[in-house]
Amino acid sequence: MLDGFICALKPPGMTSHDMVSFIRKVYGIKKVGHAGTLDPGAAGILPIALGKATRMIEYMTDADKSYRAELTFGFSTDSGDDTGTILTQEKFIMPSLRQINETLQQFIGENIQIPPIYSAIKINGTRACDLARKNIEVEIPSRTIHIHNMELLEVEEPKLLFDVDCSKGTYIRTLCIDIGKKLNIPAVMSFLVRTRVGCFSLANAYTLDEIKNNPQQAIQPIDSVLVHMPAVELTKAQISFFQQGQKITKKQPINLSSLVRIYDKELGFIGIARYQAETACIVPVKVVFR
Repeated sequence: MLDGFICALKPPGMTSHDMVSFIRKVYGIKKVGHAGTLDPGAAGILPIALGKATRMIEYMTDADKSYRAELTFGFSTDSGDDTGTILTQEKFIMPSLRQINETLQQFIGENIQIPPIYSAIKINGTRACDLARKNIEVEIPSRTIHIHNMELLEVEEPKLLFDVDCSKGTYIRTLCIDIGKKLNIPAVMSFLVRTRVGCFSLANAYTLDEIKNNPQQAIQPIDSVLVHMPAVELTKAQISFFQQGQKITKKQPINLSSLVRIYDKELGFIGIARYQAETACIVPVKVVFR
Protein backbone atom coordinates (compact mmCIF):
# COMPACT_ATOMS: atom_id res chain seq x y z
CA MET A 1 0.00 0.00 0.00
CA LEU A 2 1.13 3.54 -0.73
CA ASP A 3 2.10 5.47 2.39
CA GLY A 4 3.30 9.07 2.41
CA PHE A 5 2.45 12.73 1.94
CA ILE A 6 1.82 14.84 -1.13
CA CYS A 7 2.36 18.58 -1.11
CA ALA A 8 -0.49 19.35 -3.49
CA LEU A 9 -1.11 22.71 -5.12
CA LYS A 10 -4.87 23.21 -4.99
CA PRO A 11 -6.29 25.35 -7.79
CA PRO A 12 -9.14 27.84 -7.21
CA GLY A 13 -12.60 26.34 -7.62
CA MET A 14 -11.87 22.96 -6.05
CA THR A 15 -12.79 22.05 -2.49
CA SER A 16 -10.42 20.16 -0.23
CA HIS A 17 -12.76 17.17 -0.58
CA ASP A 18 -12.47 17.42 -4.39
CA MET A 19 -8.71 17.20 -3.99
CA VAL A 20 -8.99 14.05 -1.89
CA SER A 21 -11.30 12.49 -4.50
CA PHE A 22 -8.80 13.33 -7.25
CA ILE A 23 -5.92 11.72 -5.32
CA ARG A 24 -7.98 8.59 -4.64
CA LYS A 25 -8.59 8.14 -8.36
CA VAL A 26 -4.97 8.78 -9.36
CA TYR A 27 -3.48 6.37 -6.81
CA GLY A 28 -6.34 3.89 -6.66
CA ILE A 29 -6.59 3.89 -2.85
CA LYS A 30 -9.37 4.84 -0.45
CA LYS A 31 -7.34 5.81 2.61
CA VAL A 32 -6.62 9.46 1.82
CA GLY A 33 -6.91 12.54 4.03
CA HIS A 34 -5.88 16.19 4.04
CA ALA A 35 -4.38 18.52 6.62
CA GLY A 36 -5.82 22.02 6.89
CA THR A 37 -8.92 22.89 4.87
CA LEU A 38 -8.50 25.51 2.16
CA ASP A 39 -11.47 27.57 0.93
CA PRO A 40 -12.77 26.58 -2.54
CA GLY A 41 -11.95 30.01 -3.98
CA ALA A 42 -8.40 29.98 -2.61
CA ALA A 43 -5.36 28.34 -4.15
CA GLY A 44 -2.22 26.95 -2.59
CA ILE A 45 -0.66 24.28 -0.44
CA LEU A 46 -2.86 21.40 0.71
CA PRO A 47 -0.94 18.55 2.39
CA ILE A 48 -2.53 15.22 1.49
CA ALA A 49 -1.84 11.97 3.32
CA LEU A 50 -1.91 8.50 1.76
CA GLY A 51 -2.35 5.21 3.61
CA LYS A 52 -0.62 5.04 6.99
CA ALA A 53 0.37 8.70 6.66
CA THR A 54 -3.23 9.64 7.55
CA ARG A 55 -2.30 8.71 11.13
CA MET A 56 0.25 11.53 11.13
CA ILE A 57 -2.22 14.32 10.25
CA GLU A 58 -2.89 15.03 13.93
CA TYR A 59 0.77 16.04 14.33
CA MET A 60 0.31 18.75 11.69
CA THR A 61 -2.67 20.50 13.30
CA ASP A 62 -0.44 22.99 15.13
CA ALA A 63 1.65 23.82 12.06
CA ASP A 64 2.12 27.51 11.23
CA LYS A 65 0.98 28.72 7.82
CA SER A 66 1.93 31.41 5.31
CA TYR A 67 -0.30 33.23 2.83
CA ARG A 68 -0.18 35.83 0.09
CA ALA A 69 -3.39 37.84 0.19
CA GLU A 70 -5.01 40.67 -1.72
CA LEU A 71 -7.31 43.08 0.10
CA THR A 72 -9.79 45.34 -1.66
CA PHE A 73 -11.13 48.47 0.04
CA GLY A 74 -14.53 50.11 -0.42
CA PHE A 75 -17.11 47.44 0.33
CA SER A 76 -17.99 44.63 2.72
CA THR A 77 -19.71 41.29 2.13
CA ASP A 78 -21.45 38.64 4.21
CA SER A 79 -18.65 36.13 3.49
CA GLY A 80 -15.68 38.44 4.01
CA ASP A 81 -14.41 37.94 0.44
CA ASP A 82 -15.38 39.37 -2.93
CA THR A 83 -17.64 36.41 -3.81
CA GLY A 84 -20.23 37.19 -1.14
CA THR A 85 -23.31 39.39 -1.10
CA ILE A 86 -22.37 43.06 -0.77
CA LEU A 87 -23.53 44.53 2.54
CA THR A 88 -22.05 48.03 2.40
CA GLN A 89 -20.26 50.25 -0.12
CA GLU A 90 -18.43 53.44 0.73
CA LYS A 91 -16.39 56.07 -1.04
CA PHE A 92 -13.01 56.49 0.61
CA ILE A 93 -9.63 58.14 0.37
CA MET A 94 -6.85 55.59 -0.11
CA PRO A 95 -4.61 55.47 2.98
CA SER A 96 -1.00 56.50 2.59
CA LEU A 97 1.76 53.91 2.35
CA ARG A 98 2.85 54.90 5.85
CA GLN A 99 -0.66 54.44 7.27
CA ILE A 100 -0.98 51.01 5.68
CA ASN A 101 2.41 49.80 6.92
CA GLU A 102 1.77 51.09 10.44
CA THR A 103 -1.62 49.36 10.48
CA LEU A 104 -0.22 46.02 9.32
CA GLN A 105 2.47 46.17 12.01
CA GLN A 106 -0.23 46.58 14.68
CA PHE A 107 -1.44 43.05 13.93
CA ILE A 108 1.91 41.35 14.58
CA GLY A 109 1.67 39.35 17.79
CA GLU A 110 -1.34 37.90 19.60
CA ASN A 111 -4.78 38.78 18.26
CA ILE A 112 -8.39 37.94 19.07
CA GLN A 113 -10.33 36.91 15.97
CA ILE A 114 -13.95 36.05 15.29
CA PRO A 115 -14.01 33.64 12.33
CA PRO A 116 -16.40 34.45 9.46
CA ILE A 117 -19.91 33.00 9.45
CA TYR A 118 -19.19 31.36 6.10
CA SER A 119 -16.55 29.00 7.45
CA ALA A 120 -16.18 25.29 8.21
CA ILE A 121 -16.24 25.88 11.97
CA LYS A 122 -18.78 23.57 13.57
CA ILE A 123 -21.58 24.88 15.79
CA ASN A 124 -23.19 22.01 17.72
CA GLY A 125 -21.94 19.58 15.08
CA THR A 126 -23.02 21.59 12.02
CA ARG A 127 -20.75 23.74 9.87
CA ALA A 128 -21.33 27.46 10.35
CA CYS A 129 -21.51 28.02 6.58
CA ASP A 130 -24.32 25.46 6.25
CA LEU A 131 -26.29 27.19 8.99
CA ALA A 132 -25.69 30.59 7.39
CA ARG A 133 -26.98 29.38 4.02
CA LYS A 134 -30.22 28.35 5.78
CA ASN A 135 -30.46 31.86 7.28
CA ILE A 136 -29.98 30.43 10.77
CA GLU A 137 -28.31 32.93 13.08
CA VAL A 138 -25.15 31.63 14.68
CA GLU A 139 -22.79 33.06 17.25
CA ILE A 140 -19.19 32.07 16.55
CA PRO A 141 -16.88 32.28 19.55
CA SER A 142 -13.71 34.33 19.27
CA ARG A 143 -10.29 32.69 19.25
CA THR A 144 -6.72 33.69 19.98
CA ILE A 145 -4.38 33.61 17.00
CA HIS A 146 -0.81 34.78 16.46
CA ILE A 147 0.55 36.78 13.54
CA HIS A 148 4.29 36.18 13.26
CA ASN A 149 5.01 38.56 10.40
CA MET A 150 3.29 40.74 7.81
CA GLU A 151 4.91 42.32 4.78
CA LEU A 152 3.30 44.79 2.41
CA LEU A 153 4.20 43.93 -1.19
CA GLU A 154 2.18 46.26 -3.40
CA VAL A 155 -0.43 49.02 -3.21
CA GLU A 156 -2.64 49.94 -6.16
CA GLU A 157 -5.92 51.65 -5.33
CA PRO A 158 -8.28 50.15 -4.20
CA LYS A 159 -6.13 47.08 -3.47
CA LEU A 160 -3.11 46.06 -1.50
CA LEU A 161 -1.09 42.84 -1.61
CA PHE A 162 0.66 41.42 1.45
CA ASP A 163 2.32 38.30 2.85
CA VAL A 164 1.49 36.95 6.29
CA ASP A 165 2.98 34.21 8.50
CA CYS A 166 0.54 33.08 11.15
CA SER A 167 -0.56 30.42 13.60
CA LYS A 168 -3.14 27.72 12.96
CA GLY A 169 -6.76 28.84 13.00
CA THR A 170 -6.08 32.26 11.47
CA TYR A 171 -8.70 33.42 8.98
CA ILE A 172 -7.22 35.75 6.39
CA ARG A 173 -10.72 36.96 5.40
CA THR A 174 -11.21 38.15 8.97
CA LEU A 175 -7.74 39.68 8.98
CA CYS A 176 -8.59 41.71 5.86
CA ILE A 177 -11.84 42.91 7.44
CA ASP A 178 -10.00 43.87 10.63
CA ILE A 179 -7.34 45.78 8.69
CA GLY A 180 -10.12 47.74 7.03
CA LYS A 181 -11.72 48.48 10.41
CA LYS A 182 -8.42 49.85 11.73
CA LEU A 183 -8.35 52.23 8.75
CA ASN A 184 -12.11 52.99 9.00
CA ILE A 185 -12.72 51.60 5.50
CA PRO A 186 -14.80 48.49 4.66
CA ALA A 187 -12.61 45.80 3.12
CA VAL A 188 -12.74 42.25 1.80
CA MET A 189 -10.25 39.58 0.82
CA SER A 190 -10.15 39.43 -2.99
CA PHE A 191 -7.42 36.85 -3.59
CA LEU A 192 -5.61 34.23 -1.50
CA VAL A 193 -2.75 31.78 -2.00
CA ARG A 194 -1.51 29.59 0.84
CA THR A 195 2.23 29.41 0.33
CA ARG A 196 3.22 27.19 3.28
CA VAL A 197 1.85 24.68 5.77
CA GLY A 198 4.51 23.66 8.29
CA CYS A 199 7.33 22.07 6.29
CA PHE A 200 5.33 22.06 3.03
CA SER A 201 5.92 25.02 0.72
CA LEU A 202 5.44 26.07 -2.89
CA ALA A 203 9.02 24.96 -3.60
CA ASN A 204 8.07 21.28 -3.13
CA ALA A 205 4.46 21.47 -4.33
CA TYR A 206 2.95 19.54 -7.24
CA THR A 207 0.14 20.63 -9.55
CA LEU A 208 -2.69 18.23 -10.41
CA ASP A 209 -1.18 17.55 -13.83
CA GLU A 210 2.24 16.79 -12.32
CA ILE A 211 0.65 14.39 -9.83
CA LYS A 212 -1.39 12.69 -12.54
CA ASN A 213 1.55 12.36 -14.94
CA ASN A 214 4.05 11.10 -12.34
CA PRO A 215 2.25 9.88 -9.20
CA GLN A 216 5.28 8.29 -7.52
CA GLN A 217 7.41 11.41 -7.84
CA ALA A 218 4.97 13.44 -5.74
CA ILE A 219 5.03 11.17 -2.66
CA GLN A 220 7.14 12.23 0.33
CA PRO A 221 8.05 9.86 3.21
CA ILE A 222 5.66 9.64 6.17
CA ASP A 223 8.23 11.04 8.59
CA SER A 224 8.80 14.16 6.45
CA VAL A 225 6.20 15.97 8.59
CA LEU A 226 7.89 14.97 11.86
CA VAL A 227 11.28 16.63 11.42
CA HIS A 228 10.58 18.83 14.46
CA MET A 229 10.76 15.69 16.66
CA PRO A 230 14.12 14.23 17.78
CA ALA A 231 15.03 10.93 16.10
CA VAL A 232 15.85 7.82 18.16
CA GLU A 233 17.24 4.58 16.71
CA LEU A 234 16.46 1.34 18.54
CA THR A 235 17.98 -2.14 18.32
CA LYS A 236 16.10 -5.08 16.80
CA ALA A 237 15.14 -6.33 20.25
CA GLN A 238 13.97 -2.89 21.36
CA ILE A 239 11.95 -2.46 18.15
CA SER A 240 10.15 -5.71 18.93
CA PHE A 241 9.20 -4.43 22.39
CA PHE A 242 8.16 -1.07 20.93
CA GLN A 243 5.90 -2.74 18.36
CA GLN A 244 4.22 -4.62 21.19
CA GLY A 245 3.49 -1.36 22.97
CA GLN A 246 6.02 -1.92 25.78
CA LYS A 247 8.19 0.69 27.49
CA ILE A 248 11.90 0.67 26.72
CA THR A 249 14.63 1.92 29.02
CA LYS A 250 17.09 3.99 27.03
CA LYS A 251 19.08 7.05 28.05
CA GLN A 252 18.90 9.81 25.46
CA PRO A 253 20.45 13.30 25.29
CA ILE A 254 16.97 14.85 25.53
CA ASN A 255 16.49 17.10 28.53
CA LEU A 256 12.73 17.42 28.53
CA SER A 257 9.97 14.90 27.96
CA SER A 258 9.01 15.09 24.30
CA LEU A 259 7.69 13.17 21.33
CA VAL A 260 10.38 11.40 19.34
CA ARG A 261 10.60 9.56 16.03
CA ILE A 262 11.51 5.88 16.35
CA TYR A 263 13.71 4.20 13.73
CA ASP A 264 14.99 0.74 12.89
CA LYS A 265 18.44 0.77 11.28
CA GLU A 266 17.26 -1.33 8.32
CA LEU A 267 13.51 -0.71 8.11
CA GLY A 268 13.60 3.02 8.75
CA PHE A 269 10.73 4.89 10.40
CA ILE A 270 8.61 2.75 12.75
CA GLY A 271 6.49 5.11 14.83
CA ILE A 272 6.26 7.79 17.49
CA ALA A 273 7.04 7.58 21.19
CA ARG A 274 7.20 9.86 24.19
CA TYR A 275 10.56 10.09 25.90
CA GLN A 276 10.32 10.43 29.67
CA ALA A 277 13.59 12.01 30.74
CA GLU A 278 12.92 11.54 34.46
CA THR A 279 12.70 7.74 34.08
CA ALA A 280 14.85 7.41 30.92
CA CYS A 281 12.01 5.48 29.27
CA ILE A 282 10.65 5.47 25.76
CA VAL A 283 6.88 4.99 25.84
CA PRO A 284 5.15 3.99 22.55
CA VAL A 285 2.55 6.50 21.38
CA LYS A 286 1.84 5.37 17.83
CA VAL A 287 3.21 2.27 16.11
CA VAL A 288 2.94 2.91 12.37
CA PHE A 289 4.76 -0.16 11.07
CA ARG A 290 4.72 -3.56 12.76
